[in-house]
Parts: sequence; C-alpha cells; structure tokens
Amino acid sequence: MKIAVEGCLHGELDKVYATIQHIEQVENTKIDLLLCCGDFQAVRNENDLESLSCPPKYRSMNSFWKYYSGQAVAPVPTIFIGGNHEASNYLWELYYGGWAAPNIYFLGYSGVIKFGNIRIGHFERPPYNDRDLRSVYHIREYDVMKLKQIKDPIDVFMSHDWPVGIYEYGNSKRLVQHKPFFKEEIEKRTLGSMPAAELLSQLKPQYWFSAHLHCKFSAVVKHKEDDSITKFLALDKCLPGRSFLQIIDINSNSGPHEIHYDDEWLAITRKFNSVFPLSRKSIHFRSEQYDKQSYCEWVRNKLNVRGARPFDFVQTVAPFHPSQPFNNRSTTGHCRNPQTESLLEFLELPYLLDTAVETNTPTQNKYTVDSRGGIDPIRLGNSFVRDDGKSAGDENIIELDEVEDEDDEDV
Repeated sequence: MKIAVEGCLHGELDKVYATIQHIEQVENTKIDLLLCCGDFQAVRNENDLESLSCPPKYRSMNSFWKYYSGQAVAPVPTIFIGGNHEASNYLWELYYGGWAAPNIYFLGYSGVIKFGNIRIGHFERPPYNDRDLRSVYHIREYDVMKLKQIKDPIDVFMSHDWPVGIYEYGNSKRLVQHKPFFKEEIEKRTLGSMPAAELLSQLKPQYWFSAHLHCKFSAVVKHKEDDSITKFLALDKCLPGRSFLQIIDINSNSGPHEIHYDDEWLAITRKFNSVFPLSRKSIHFRSEQYDKQSYCEWVRNKLNVRGARPFDFVQTVAPFHPSQPFNNRSTTGHCRNPQTESLLEFLELPYLLDTAVETNTPTQNKYTVDSRGGIDPIRLGNSFVRDDGKSAGDENIIELDEVEDEDDEDV
C-alpha cells in the first residue's frame, strides 16, 4: 500500500491533490491513501472562517469548501487530524470522527480506524486560549486515557505536535542548525507534547507522523522493552520548495482499501463514554480496567449486522459559493452532526457534546502565523520524497532508516 503523508495543510487541498496526481503520472504509480497531520482547516463557509483559530488577516476560504459542497471530489481517500489552526466548530461536530466531506475523513479528537488491514491511530491537539486551557486539558487527558487502553498493535500513529524527546533519536544538531530557536526548548525538554511521548512509549506504532513545527525531521526510536522500532517523520507545511509530502510503502495484502471502524476503539469508546468531561471541574481518571473481550465481542456482533463502514456524509450547513452572497449568519457555533448521532445510537450511548460544548470547545488565541504562497504542482519535484530509494524527479531523497544521513535542507 502506498501512503502519501502530508504535514500542515493550511487548507491547500487543491495543491496537495495536484501534487499527488503529478507524482502518480511521473512515476506511473497509484497512491492508495493520503494522511494529513493537522492544520487542515476544514472551512465550509464564511461562518467557519470567522471561527478559524488564527488571526483574521490569515483567514482565507482556500479550497476545502469545494470538496464539502461536491464541486470537487478528493481523488484519493484522505484521512486528517486537527491542529492548532482549525475551524473547531465543525470538528467538534465530529468529535468521535466522521466524514468531513466525501472521501475525506476526520479522525476525531482521538481514535483508531482501519484502512484495509492497516490500523491508524491519533492524538489530537485542539486550539485553545488561556481561558479555555483548563477545560480543554480535561478533554485531552480523557482522550489520552482512552488511547492508553489500546492493546492491539497500531501500524500508524499521527499527532500534530511532536512527542517530547523525539529529537534525541534523530539528528538534533542539524535540526537546531535549521531551526536555531528550538535550542532552548530542546535543552529544557519542552519542545513537543508530553502526552504524545507517553503514547509513543506505550503504543509503539510502526510509524509516527507529525507536523506543526514547519520543518522536516526523521528519527528512529528503538523501544527497550521489546526491541520494536518506531519510525518517526515530521513534515513541513504546503509551500514551494518545502518538504511537505512523503510517499511511504506499507505491506498490506488484504483489502478492500477503504475506511472501516475499529472494533477495539469502539469498545473503548463505549466503555469510557460515561466519564466524558462535562465541565471545567477537574476529574480524576482512574486506571480502570475493563473486560475488553466482552466489549469487543458486543461491538463485533453489532458490526457484523450493520457493516463496518462509517455512517454516510451529511452536509450540516450551506457551503460557500464564490458567486453568491452568504446571508445565513445564524448558524455559527455547535451543530449536531447526523454521523455522530448515528454512531452514538449504534453504540447505545447518550449524546453528551451539547452539554460539554459551552465549557470545553476551544476558541481563538493569539498566534504567530507565517504567510503562505501559491504552489505550482509541476514545480514541486523537490518537495516530495520517498522512503524506498527510488527517484521521483529531482527531489531530495530521505531514507527513514538512515537518520544520520538525513538532509534537512530545503531545496
């Protein structure tokens, strides 16, 4: 299976898909899946644009609305996670995951899904400000607690932020040369996410992909407990001459290559939904054990009857149209999504997001954001890389297994 991994998207779907199609044409190959590591910016209309977590001068409709409206269709199945620059009102509708647009799947605030026989998990980094820090922390603590219940092997894990300490397993000297302002945080061991580091140590996935820090960096983590290996790769944002896309070959002989619910994750969701944080008050999450076998068996029986495909995509707001004025300005804020309602009904769980939305949904913050330029896909030969040593034009080649030989220079 050929998987394209993309760093920070910043709403540039048209440009990333054009790049993928260019790669397929040049190399006479077919890419099976696109993974996007955050700052996706699923902006459907002008209301979403107002809630986008970035300064107003950087807010732009970009291209997601075309795929939400049906004007365009994603040419490759796409799975994305959120980052710290998102239209969080829409992503909150899909807290448990779901189709953000046809063929474009949001993984939720945490979760695991299957694509063929590949298990893909992730840990979310939602946007927040100082006022919301406490309440959002409880949501993240809850999500980490659920992820720590996973026992079955994970093939691919995604997080927007890097795990703390990951730079110790790669060429940190070259990283600091490329990003000198990282030096102090690396020395203080504050660069990255501590919960992500805990999950890396416990879950030990085969691959871990991140973005956020707007640079390319690879590392190989050898876990002392069982000598297993995690290959880490962080990618840049979608800009000319930046390494924002990489093609990974992962062994996968079983199909079909489509997104399915993961029975273990649904079992964990069903078990722990009762302790979902509903207020700003601190909650102590006990390391409560559960009968995994019985919960998974219950979920499998339900999936055998219904099927494992996610519930169908449904538009919940009117999409942006460049030639028509947008007057429906009363639809800001939280909206129930039929996909989420159907999933909770399937799992026989109550809908709790309405109760939590006022105290737990992230809002805007002060950000430092780089400006973004246009991209010509035909000129992006040096902006994507492979991990199999094959040439793909004049791009920079990276071997994930050869950390010491990594070239971090933008070309």
